[in-house]
Amino acid sequence: MKLQSERARRIATAAAVGGGGVAGAGVLFYGLVLGQALMARKTIPPVVGPPPRADGVYGRHHGGEAVRLMVLGDSSAAGYGAERPSETFAAAVAAGLAEQLRRPVQMRCLAVVGAESKGLAPQVEVALRQRPDVAVICIGGNDVTHRVSTQTAVRHLVTAVRALRSAGVEVVVGTCPDLGTIRPIQPPLRWLARRWSRQMATAQTIAVVEAGGRTVSLGDLLGELFYAEPDRMFSFDRFHPSGAGYLAAAQAVLPTVVAALSEPEPAVAVGVGLGAGEGVRALPQAALEAAHRPGTEVSAAQVAGRDRGPAGRWAQLRHRVWHRLPQQAERTPDRTVEAA
Repeated sequence: MKLQSERARRIATAAAVGGGGVAGAGVLFYGLVLGQALMARKTIPPVVGPPPRADGVYGRHHGGEAVRLMVLGDSSAAGYGAERPSETFAAAVAAGLAEQLRRPVQMRCLAVVGAESKGLAPQVEVALRQRPDVAVICIGGNDVTHRVSTQTAVRHLVTAVRALRSAGVEVVVGTCPDLGTIRPIQPPLRWLARRWSRQMATAQTIAVVEAGGRTVSLGDLLGELFYAEPDRMFSFDRFHPSGAGYLAAAQAVLPTVVAALSEPEPAVAVGVGLGAGEGVRALPQAALEAAHRPGTEVSAAQVAGRDRGPAGRWAQLRHRVWHRLPQQAERTPDRTVEAA
């Protein structure tokens, strides 16, 4: 605990004075941030139970061989805060994928509430036994709140992505959301949370694409909706999304999941995009842009037949059209899948 407090003090002080200010200002800023953190912790209620289980077969009426989907990660992937199985993130992605591909989707959610990136290893181990076609991972928020170093968190994420890709599984990662949108967190702690979240998301994007996966930046994608309709978009604890919030997140991720299954090869670019928005960039630049523009997909690309340029691996930025997901009543599995 003492080590963590010292680390937090250094971070708060550095943010306050930029390495060249008055020491007293840093101490005051740290005290303010620490006080807000304690207040937010008291405001957010503890976990009261597991999220609804939504495992099952979706779109069975389509016929044909089922697409095997695994959802891994933390509470955002598990759907904590949703009142019914059909309201979870995993259920929304599975139902939407079935409708887009016109095939059944057998989905199993292995995400664990409170998981950090280091907790992906056992989830991946179970997932690989199911021989999935695609895995969706949402992780990073708990690494930020627990102040796990970005390097450590990303190393665990890369290990998970590589293990899945080595088994032929397509991987889509929803990068760390912007924790600055959470209502119990007030400035200046909110500003720090936003900065840390973007740093994590940028590092995740670079590492995941290098490991053969694709990313979708969540960032403050839902920020405007959360601020405009907090009673509808947040769950009871004012920290996790509601069913409506999870549906919005699934709408952002789904197009990339569809693309991963239908367009598995790297994009072949004719030229290099120079402006904001879509185009081809060196991966570090693409990751930075994506972290500041929610809803951006980043995947590997080729330019003139080459994977890499002077600044590193080429990457494609896209803003895909959000798919309209099935109505609430239709996002229920046709058949439950027994746990392995």
